[in-house]
Amino acid sequence: MAKAKPHIIFAYGTLKRGFPNHGLMEDLKAKDDAVFMDTSHTEDPHPLVVGPHGIPYLLNLPGSGHRVNGEVYAVSDDAVVRLDEFEGLKDGYYERIPVVVVRDGGEKVKAEGYFGHRSFGEILWKSKGEVGLIEYGENEAKEYVRKEDRPGRKNSILDILIS
Repeated sequence: MAKAKPHIIFAYGTLKRGFPNHGLMEDLKAKDDAVFMDTSHTEDPHPLVVGPHGIPYLLNLPGSGHRVNGEVYAVSDDAVVRLDEFEGLKDGYYERIPVVVVRDGGEKVKAEGYFGHRSFGEILWKSKGEVGLIEYGENEAKEYVRKEDRPGRKNSILDILIS
């Protein structure tokens, strides 16, 4: 019996196919906790920037930036728990926020995306000269440092941005 997948998640960075953390999505798919739906883009512009350690952040500053390209997945409740943990929600790295995306066929879908936490989003946007990306791509992924390989892992992103 197939597991219910009541959540639609918009992936725009390292969880996308071909990127460093897509293995998590593959694991969720193997456990029948996720299904790839389509490629898509945000209906409204949002800033997408690369922060410290090459980490991509979609920022909840609607109207700034671009319509951001990504992928949509239908996921189970169990998958959301794992994704929330991976994205560091309880540690204040990301927030899971509703976002409308447009599938490649033109259908608008209510999804949720992992946005950089509000505590640093505007600071990060300003530190990037208010210039964002349309898509997190191969060039940006070359700069990505896996969690276990990051120096000073106890520092928050705010500590890194302000120092």
